[in-house]
Amino acid sequence: MNKLKKGIIAGVAAAWAMLGGGADIARADDQPAAPGEQPSPPAEQPAAPTAMTTPAMTAPLVANPNPMSFDAGPLGPVYVTGAVSGLGLWQNNKFPDQQHAQASLSNGQLFLQKTEGLFQYYLDVGAYTFPTLGAPYFSTATTVGDFFGPVPMAYLKVAPTDDFYIQGGKLPTLIGAEDAFTFENFNIERGLLWAQEPIFSRGGQLGYTQGPLAYALSWNDGFYSNRYTWLSGSATYTLDPANSFVLAAGGNFAHTAKVTTTTPFFQTTATPLFQNNETLFTLAYTYNAAPWTITPYFQFTHVPAASSIVACGPGSSSACVSSASTIGGAILANYSSTGSLTTGAPNLLYGPGSNAWSITFTPTYQYKIFFARAEISHVGTSSTTSGLVFGPSGTNTTQTRVMLEVGILF
Repeated sequence: MNKLKKGIIAGVAAAWAMLGGGADIARADDQPAAPGEQPSPPAEQPAAPTAMTTPAMTAPLVANPNPMSFDAGPLGPVYVTGAVSGLGLWQNNKFPDQQHAQASLSNGQLFLQKTEGLFQYYLDVGAYTFPTLGAPYFSTATTVGDFFGPVPMAYLKVAPTDDFYIQGGKLPTLIGAEDAFTFENFNIERGLLWAQEPIFSRGGQLGYTQGPLAYALSWNDGFYSNRYTWLSGSATYTLDPANSFVLAAGGNFAHTAKVTTTTPFFQTTATPLFQNNETLFTLAYTYNAAPWTITPYFQFTHVPAASSIVACGPGSSSACVSSASTIGGAILANYSSTGSLTTGAPNLLYGPGSNAWSITFTPTYQYKIFFARAEISHVGTSSTTSGLVFGPSGTNTTQTRVMLEVGILF
């Protein structure tokens, strides 16, 4: 399965949050002093708590502003946070071997990290799922076993200055505006552009910050292919606290061939053949000023025509494929893919040359570390190939889902 069935979309994603509680704010007594009495000095303010920046949190959920920590002696303070949540879903036009209604643990994860000093690290241990718009939903056990294992993200980091770092391990992708886990994103299922992007990659990464500009460059294995033939990078410009822009790109500088007995590079279902050979470009803008957080972004991908990707010619069991591209936009946009079935284009969505759109609405409530959110989403398609869309026979062209997720972020 190519990252829970690869897809791309243009659509609308909306999120609404009611945030209650939060950290108490200490303040001095505001009663006036008695006549002839000197006013009391203001009470000393405690240090402001700081939420961890990893894992990344976009909106509407926010991380615990009072993370647990313990002193590891010469290793410095170690922070311990995590996410525990469960979800249920109902869907029409279910995929084969799926149920109309399903429920499972969506997150049972523990995050340990050291964020200070020359040597730092991050470790994510636990269980997770990747509910994905317009794709089959896999149980927790299946997702962990078939994708990134019980340690999906882990890296060591050397930060000689506040402006420069080097890190290596199992890293989150630099590309795209949506992240891996449900609680990190606007919507439980994310948008369909996310399905064209890597989730985690193994490799190394450099980062440098200069004023409002932050750069990152990574050499990695792309879609978890265990072949280190990908380069990716990003540049972030923070205009002011409310406005930022991110330009990111990546691609396979060598062709990773289809798995055979002599080239067993597919280690998990996280590695789709065509997407792992693509060139990928994204441009995102974020407006973040209470009560609004808005992130429209644009995506372009291209898979070249190459016999080194899929064997073709006399004696081959595979047909030659032409090149194909996808163009997508999130928030309120459209999607189109080039190529057609007759020209031998690879399937990047619901059949060669298919189109898709979606709309998702996710009302969210959070009180301190507890959260609950519902979601309704609808996916529509056109120019599809029979057997590759929705429903038991793959012929339905739409799918609607209703989801509920509750949990804690500690």
